Amino acid sequence: MAENYDVIIIGSGPGGYVAAVRAGQLGLKTAIVEREHLGGICLNWGCIPTKALLRSAEILDHSNHLKDYGLVLEGKVSADVKAVVARSRGVSARLNQGVGFLMKKNKVDVIWGEAKITKASTGAQPGEIVVGKSTKPVVEPQHPLPKNVKGEGTYTAKHIIVATGARPRALPGIEPDGKLIWTYFEALKPDFLPKSLLVMGSGAIGIEFASFYRSMGVDVTVVEVMPTIMPVEDAEVSGIARKQLEKRGLKIFTKAKVTKVDKAANSITAHVETEDGKVQQIVADRMISAVGVQGNIENLGLEALGVKTDRGCVVIDGYGKTNVPGIYAIGDVAGPPMLAHKAEHEGVVCIEKIAGLPNVHPTDKAKVPGCTYCQPQVASVGMTEAKAKELGRDIRVGRFSFVANGKAIALGEDQGLCKVIFDKKTGELLGAHMVGAEVTELIQGFVVAMNLETTEEELMHTIFPHPTVSETMKEAVLDAYGRVLNA
Repeated sequence: MAENYDVIIIGSGPGGYVAAVRAGQLGLKTAIVEREHLGGICLNWGCIPTKALLRSAEILDHSNHLKDYGLVLEGKVSADVKAVVARSRGVSARLNQGVGFLMKKNKVDVIWGEAKITKASTGAQPGEIVVGKSTKPVVEPQHPLPKNVKGEGTYTAKHIIVATGARPRALPGIEPDGKLIWTYFEALKPDFLPKSLLVMGSGAIGIEFASFYRSMGVDVTVVEVMPTIMPVEDAEVSGIARKQLEKRGLKIFTKAKVTKVDKAANSITAHVETEDGKVQQIVADRMISAVGVQGNIENLGLEALGVKTDRGCVVIDGYGKTNVPGIYAIGDVAGPPMLAHKAEHEGVVCIEKIAGLPNVHPTDKAKVPGCTYCQPQVASVGMTEAKAKELGRDIRVGRFSFVANGKAIALGEDQGLCKVIFDKKTGELLGAHMVGAEVTELIQGFVVAMNLETTEEELMHTIFPHPTVSETMKEAVLDAYGRVLNA
């Protein structure tokens, strides 16, 4: 007799485990299926461990500019890459264990293995999944299997949520091999620091690794097929970030593509075709393929059940519902933006809708912030200036440079910009874009403002503490209306 649940969630990444926690809080009998690591890619191989690496890189960068702060250090600070990686893995392990605690606290059963949906719910009959043995054995001692997990077998639930995340996308002929061509998995755990590195792709993953390895003293080249790096960002902000990255020594090619890679015993030669059609050969010790990710939709039984997919992702509505009753999807597997915080929010929305809570708002992807943790940091929410114009909006644009902000100057971090876009007629905040120190922390102020449907007048009447970098936010708003005070 199959054990029955109210909700079964396949995948324990940020979307899956947060959905499970919320379901437990609401009294739903819940189970979560995982095949590798609690916490998914984000906690184990993505968001969290990369930020630990970048923190080490940031401290190393500061140590190389102590004279700028009136400080003297005898000798030179150098990087112990094994220790840097060990710290990163330790941070990851701590959070991995924390997810196990949250499952226990909220009475969520953990089922270990690989799930396949064999039946969708029909009226009074629940849906069904079959869990087989995991083909992804745990390989790190600091990431042990949680205790008291359930195993292989058949389980049923009225509601089945697919939260299986995504994996690195590979270009034909330039597939990662784990030795010379890395994905973020290998880039997170290098056995040594290569002297030179080529990064293919300048999205958040590519640029963050490029920034980290450059801080570690590696000669880094970035190749991007689009006209700007971080192509989803506002072009003006992207341009400022590029200048700062190049000032740090990164070599960046845009409107260029890697057409072929030749492998030697311990290096690669990338054939890079530039905008003018010429091909340049770039030799590097290692290469990172960061050309995006694709949803993990295979081997779940979705096709047999008629679940609609599009370009490798499950199609959902604003509440996570698919076209098949009783089957839902959240997070990266449900399409862009492929961000952990979007997955978490979708998980909560999906569960609350399932539980029948009143006034559950559908996920609004237009209000999902994006953050890139390179140096300088980049953060944004809403429309870019180009997108607003493309949609025919009559807009006001405000800007404020960090070079005129007292706190940024005191920090020695005066290269940055805050940019805001308003609807000229209504005062609606359409977008906000920032580059500079700690902007990934500041952007949430604009996210809250957009969710509260705040107008420019309300922002201008908000008192910002002084001295803070956040004052650039208010000054940018004032600039949009010709009232800037400090520039």
